[in-house]
This record gives sequence, structure tokens and C-alpha cells, in this order.
Amino acid sequence: MEGDAALHTGWPAGLQANQSEKTGRLLIRHQAPPLSAPTPDSPDQPLLGRRARMLLAALGAVLALALFALRGGLQPAAPLEKLARQSLDLSVALGDGRPTLVEFYADWCEACQAMAPAMETIEQQHHGQLDVVLLNVDNPRWQPEIDRYEVNGIPQLELFNASGDAIGRALGARSKPELEALTTALIAETPLPQLAGLASQSSLQPTLAASPMAGPRSHG
Repeated sequence: MEGDAALHTGWPAGLQANQSEKTGRLLIRHQAPPLSAPTPDSPDQPLLGRRARMLLAALGAVLALALFALRGGLQPAAPLEKLARQSLDLSVALGDGRPTLVEFYADWCEACQAMAPAMETIEQQHHGQLDVVLLNVDNPRWQPEIDRYEVNGIPQLELFNASGDAIGRALGARSKPELEALTTALIAETPLPQLAGLASQSSLQPTLAASPMAGPRSHG
């Protein structure tokens, strides 16, 4: 039989077996590797899919910035709020040897908002010479001061000399020149200017040490 097979194929039996093994190894060696699914970063991934994901990511970032801006995150603090947050405690201001300008205000007060830029300018120009303190009338912490200084309308300014004594009270909105005149008199320790709505309070010397003080940075 082996002889007949050899005669039929034209190859000796031993050579035919070796040839079959070589052929099998060649087929295995040249067999194509199995296909795998493309990864997200694979160049085989459709270009449209990558662009869509990039577009969605950019859109998400824009929406996040828009929401942050709507919540006021990109808006600078208003002058009134900025002054209130950076002003000293009233007890500290009245005891540090500098004259003090106190304003009773409210966030909703249009006259207070109109005065805010001038008040901010005065605080910046005379920093170290004059203390500017803002007290929010809507904050219940300031009720003792509201009662003590008889605050019935806003804005109301209370003027104190370097010794912490009350020397004047101004009712109603004040222009920038009026605020500058008051500031100059306080720093120079000269008589207050004659202005409408300005009353002398030299006889009023409240003792603030009897009541605890909270920072005007808290808004009620």
C-alpha cells in the first residue's frame, strides 16, 4: 500500500510526510491574526465619532462657564459690598486712634448704592488716616447700634473723632464733594462743614464697650 501511495503521488512515502508537515507549518505561519475591536484612540475609529466627543466636551465646558457667570462668579464685588466686607469692626475702629466715618446702609438702598463709589474712593485715598465702617441695618446684630444712634432712615452717617467720640451726624445721600469735605475735617480735626442735614453730636458719646461687637462682614 505504501508503495502504491508513493507511486500515485510521485513522492516516496517518507518525503511525502515531511512535505505535509512543512505545508501545515506554512499555513499556520501565514494565518491572519484575529480581528480586535478598535480602541477609542485607535486610528480605525471613525473620525466623526472623535469629533463628536470633542464637540460635546467643548460644549460642556462652555455651559459650565456660563452657569458660573450667571451665579456671579465672574462679576467683581459691588463697591457697597466690598466696603462692608473689608471694613473694621466698629469697636476696633473707634479705639485705634483714627477718626471714623460710619455709614448705616442696606443692600436695597439706591441712595446708598449711589454713594458707594465715592465712599470707596475716600477709603482708598485716606487708608491709614481714616476708618470707614459700614453697618447693614438688615443685620439683627446691629440692632443695638441702630437704636443707640437713632437710625430712622438710610443712608445715615455717624462721624467720630480720633478719640472715638461722636461729633456729628449726617442724614440722607451725600455727594462726593460733601463726603470729601467731611473727611478732610475729620482728619484735620477741624470743625465740620456747614451742610444741610448735618447735625453736631459733640454731646453724644456712647460707650460701645458695654455691648459685644460683630464684624460688618456679616450681612443679614
